[in-house]
Amino acid sequence: MGEKIQEELNVANMFDIKLGGLVIHVSETIVVMWIVMAVMIIGGFLVTRRLRVKNPSKRQVAVEGIYSWLDTLFRNTVGEKGAWIVTYLVVMIIFIVLSNMIGIFGFKAPTKDIQLTAVLALFSIVIVQAAGIKAHGVLGWLKSFANPINVLELFIKPLSLCMRLFGNILGAFVIMKCIEYAVPAVIPPVVSLYFDLFDGALQAYVFTFLTALYIQEAVE
Repeated sequence: MGEKIQEELNVANMFDIKLGGLVIHVSETIVVMWIVMAVMIIGGFLVTRRLRVKNPSKRQVAVEGIYSWLDTLFRNTVGEKGAWIVTYLVVMIIFIVLSNMIGIFGFKAPTKDIQLTAVLALFSIVIVQAAGIKAHGVLGWLKSFANPINVLELFIKPLSLCMRLFGNILGAFVIMKCIEYAVPAVIPPVVSLYFDLFDGALQAYVFTFLTALYIQEAVE
């Protein structure tokens, strides 16, 4: 079982792109990310086709309902000063949900790669700091670092976001392998579906909601 876990942590190099003397290594994580982004772009195009103001289709009502729920959730969290970031939060939660669930189709979830979770966390913290600058100005933002705790949070928050998402997704995989080892018959597929769907969506929500809370702190 330890070998399987190690194999899951290893990120395979799929191919290289050569640009003059520069060689770019394209890993499995990047390829799966491209697939997720392609699904989001194509899916977004398909679900927004033929939108109507009168007599909307069931598909349109469902899509508008989901987006309105997410928009209201994040808007109420970040407040009016942070409302301009709501679209980013909606896109982010959809991306992480799809990344966590893609294992159902035989791909390795890119969120099991700590490099990706670190990038997502750093990007979220950059957004948080941008919200603070927009709300209080550069001088007001710089004055906040007179408190040493705020300086520490620049490192603690992204580390917390990164390790929380990576650790929970990896932890779910380890539990799944333990169950598979102990009861290798009917139960593992059901449990795997639970972790890929419910737990994947839950971890995406936690990551994005914490980012929204950090934005709220920054703007207030």
